[in-house]
Amino acid sequence: MLLAGFERLEADFFRGLNAFVEPLVRAGFGAPALSPMGAIVIETLGRTSGRRSKLPLMAAVIGDLVVVSTVRRRSNWLKNLAAHPEVRYWLGGREREATAYAIGPGIEPSGDLPSRVSCLAEALKQHSTLFGTGFAILVPREPSSNSQV
Repeated sequence: MLLAGFERLEADFFRGLNAFVEPLVRAGFGAPALSPMGAIVIETLGRTSGRRSKLPLMAAVIGDLVVVSTVRRRSNWLKNLAAHPEVRYWLGGREREATAYAIGPGIEPSGDLPSRVSCLAEALKQHSTLFGTGFAILVPREPSSNSQV
């Protein structure tokens, strides 16, 4: 009973914090700039509710890939990414689209991993197994082009 109350308090705290921080991060505050680490906003689609949610997360930029992480086992965003990997995210005030490859306790990346992602995914999978953390690798999708050649 006490644990359930704590979990609810924790969820309410992060919901309130995210509501305050999310618009600032989406506008570009805290984004990776001089450092490869910083804050982004990711939009997920609820795996059961179908609702879209935007939340700020800490991220590391590695080339054109973005890696986000969580240490909370009850973080639903990672499970949502595993169920619906086509996502939008905001980095440096710009909206982008990506395919997410989720890795975590009980979560394996789905589909064939691009070659540039597979080595990183294997290293993150080992970390996840050892420490119980979860990760997602965001692979940017190319903007669709309406021009004809």
